[in-house]
Formats: sequence, structure tokens, C-alpha cells
Amino acid sequence: MTSATFSNPMAAFKRFNRSAGAMDLAPFTRSIVLVSGTVMTAVCILAVARALFGFAPDLPHLGNAAVMFHVATVIPCVPLGLFLLVAPKGTPMHKQLGKLWIALMVITATSTLFIHEGMAMSWIHIFVPFTYRAAWLTVRKARAGDIKGHKAEIVSLFVGALMIPGIFAFILPGRLMNVMLLG
Repeated sequence: MTSATFSNPMAAFKRFNRSAGAMDLAPFTRSIVLVSGTVMTAVCILAVARALFGFAPDLPHLGNAAVMFHVATVIPCVPLGLFLLVAPKGTPMHKQLGKLWIALMVITATSTLFIHEGMAMSWIHIFVPFTYRAAWLTVRKARAGDIKGHKAEIVSLFVGALMIPGIFAFILPGRLMNVMLLG
């Protein structure tokens, strides 16, 4: 290899260190999103792999169709949301994947209402109205051209309705993701 190949070894990281444009995340927010989204994606993959390869104990949760539907819709939201927040904004792909992500988030939130018999609620269901509100405002602000407001709502939806409940899903004993990850 020549020295020209390595003339600027930091060039590969330029896209993560550039200054924030109108549609880009500020460096601190970008760091929070990158770290939380990457860690949560990795933990989800690890938990699912442990369950698939038989390293998790019995999973009675799998008998509940609402739980399975909820997990099937929420797990893709993590890497997709991460991608949308760090990838170029305003492209046709961003818009289409963004619509898919918002739909998955609303479907995921709605599915939680059917997990417990008789639609019984627990404290974690506080994230359902938060998700509905943030999803509605995200779409409304994007359509109105309020990019700054759209960006703020998307980040709050990603962190507040996906990362925080995701952490609880892994740390609360007896929850499916906790059992899959920690046994």
C-alpha cells in the first residue's frame, strides 16, 4: 500500500463530524442517537440470537400473539430509526422509510394495548400516548415544512418512545427481552 492511501485516515469519519446543517442533527444529539441506537440494535440481535439458538429458558411469552406481534414490529424500528436519523435527509428514500418507521411505531404502540388480558394497563403504557402524539407532530411538522420541529419530534420519538421503553424491556425481570437476553 502506498502512503497516498492513508494520506487522511480521518476522512472516513468526516460525515459523522461535519457541522450540522438545517436537516442534520447537532453533534451531541447525533452521538446520543448513534450510541443508543447501535447498542440497542446489538442487544436486540443478541437477545433474539440467544432465543433462536436455544440459550434462553422457556419463553411462555411466545404463546401470546400480541406479544409476538409487538416484538415483530418494534425490533425493526430500532435499526431503521437509527438509519433514518444518521442518513441523508430529504431524499425520496428518507421520506418513504420515514413513513414506514412512523407506521411501525404507531402499530407497535397500539399492539401494547392488547398484550394483557382485558386491555389491562401498567405504568409502561405511558409511552403509548407519547408515541401517538410525537408521531402525529412529526408528520404534521414535516408536511408544514417545519424541519427544526420535525427533527425535534423525531429525536424525542426515537429516544422517548423506543430507547427508554427498550431499556425497561431488557432490565425488568420477567419481560420477554429480559428473559431472552439474561435467561
